[in-house]
Amino acid sequence: MQIKTSPFPGKGSSSSSLETSNQWTFLTNHTHVLVGLARDPGLTVRELALLVGITERSVQRILSDLEVSGVLQKSKEGRRNHYELNLKYQLRHPLESSHRLCELLETLK
Repeated sequence: MQIKTSPFPGKGSSSSSLETSNQWTFLTNHTHVLVGLARDPGLTVRELALLVGITERSVQRILSDLEVSGVLQKSKEGRRNHYELNLKYQLRHPLESSHRLCELLETLK
C-alpha cells in the first residue's frame, strides 16, 4: 500500500497541522481518521498521520477519543492494530444526530 504525504500544498510529510487560515477543511481530523480507517482498517498510526496531515501523537489522541466514545474498537493482529468501526454509531451533534456513522462514511468513501 502506498501512502501519500500531506495533501496540503507546501506541506511536507512531517506537517503537524494546518498553519494558515486559507487551508481549512470542511471535515475535522476525527472524520479524516475515520474515513482513512473505513478505507483500510489496518492503517498504522504513522500511515494515518501522513494521510491526514497531522502528527502521530494527534492520531493517537483521536483514536483514543473515538475508542472511548464507542465509535471504534481496536484489536491486535500480530504486531499491528486493526480497527473496527461501529457503523451504527449515532452522530452526536444536533444537526446530524438523526444519522449514523455508516451514512457519513458511505458518502465519503
